[in-house]
Amino acid sequence: MKFLKILILLVTINFNLNAQNQSLLNKNKQGNITYVIRNVNIIPMTEDNKVIEKATVVIRNKKILSINDSIPLNAKTIDGTDKWLIPGLIDMHVHNLADVRMSSNYPTKGATLFMDNQDFMLLYVANGVTTTFELSGRVEHFGQRNEIINGKVIGPRIALAYLVDGGESGNTANTPNDGRQTVRLAKQQGYEFIKVYSNLNAETYKAIIDEASKQKMKVIGHIPTIFKGNTKDAFVPHFGMVAHAEEFSSQTDKYTNEVAKEFAKLAKDNGTWVTPNLSNLVYIAKQARSLDSVKNLSSFKYVHPLMQSKWIVSNQYNKGTSPERVAYFDSLVDFHIKLVKEFKNAGVPMVAGTDSGTSGIVWGFSLHDELKLLVDAGLTTNEVLISATRLPAEWLEIDDKIGTVEKGKFADLVLLDENPLKNINNTKKITGVFVNGKWVSREQLDNMLSELAKENDLKKDDFDWNKRGEY
Repeated sequence: MKFLKILILLVTINFNLNAQNQSLLNKNKQGNITYVIRNVNIIPMTEDNKVIEKATVVIRNKKILSINDSIPLNAKTIDGTDKWLIPGLIDMHVHNLADVRMSSNYPTKGATLFMDNQDFMLLYVANGVTTTFELSGRVEHFGQRNEIINGKVIGPRIALAYLVDGGESGNTANTPNDGRQTVRLAKQQGYEFIKVYSNLNAETYKAIIDEASKQKMKVIGHIPTIFKGNTKDAFVPHFGMVAHAEEFSSQTDKYTNEVAKEFAKLAKDNGTWVTPNLSNLVYIAKQARSLDSVKNLSSFKYVHPLMQSKWIVSNQYNKGTSPERVAYFDSLVDFHIKLVKEFKNAGVPMVAGTDSGTSGIVWGFSLHDELKLLVDAGLTTNEVLISATRLPAEWLEIDDKIGTVEKGKFADLVLLDENPLKNINNTKKITGVFVNGKWVSREQLDNMLSELAKENDLKKDDFDWNKRGEY
């Protein structure tokens, strides 16, 4: 009976969402419409990043056809007067919702809870996030990405990393041979990157990274716990990026500038980049104080009701909290700021990522919070914008396609009301977004978000994280 109720609910919701989704999907069938943005100020995010004032940008066939050149006939005009054009934003650490089986399995069963891909991807599009890096990829994410590629859904580009950990559950490898074979299998399955995780033993960790190098797969991830006290041994050739500043704080009990400087030198000397992910611990510390920090998020209403329930009833950061625990989290936040300052001083490349999907960290919206935190930690607005555009594209090795506003690049663009170089909060002031050459206006985005919030409110009592095994 419960299952039948859920099915009826989902059918009803899908019917009600048709009008909401159809508008956005129509934008996804724009075909070969040519757009011209007139009189716009371009922040190209190229190496010199010289602002191009009052420019004309032509977009055709998903790409930037020209800048300050002739305008084709019958082009659809967008007024860019007093507005600012930047590349689409990139979140380098996400965990996307996708179809999932919540209950026990049997052959042929498949998923039991189905996510509306367009509803979910709206959160990214509405925030100008046009590329994401999924760091715990599974087969459902390939399907999710394919829906975007084939035009059924408008959403960001998605890079996929295969997570490998030690231990007894999940994608595990506990010997060097198993680690190498896991990398080879991930390569054959179509994953583009490898993510190493906390419970790997030293020998397997190093074998995974070495095999990834042979398979031409870049490596991102955690610094395994086994290296605490001897962190330098984790920085082996081809360990490409640390996924959290938290990985460094987990390697020490001394949260000093001197220790931060030592870690920065390790990363710099090894050519390892860093995703600071400051928002992770900032939001954890807030939740340790009160769950109101989650409930009162302006973006909470756009989160799927099952996740709303999880973030409240099963919040690992708030359970058993104490003043001592809050103080500990606060000390980590302070240390991560020290790390960012030392990474900058050492010249360690940093990219923006949020760990969205973690409780309280809402997809799309959280990237703007991360950018503000990076500015507060000592980066300039220009450096922060680079961390969310050109540098991620370079690390993902798609900088010939995205990351800057240049002729020939894919038209992943965000049109802003005000200059983000003057105030990083201006990245939130979005007039509209081009996603792979498809234009979505602010009015349309607001309407879609409003409808999504209403639908989530209607079904919020039908999803309970503690009863997820029934779905």
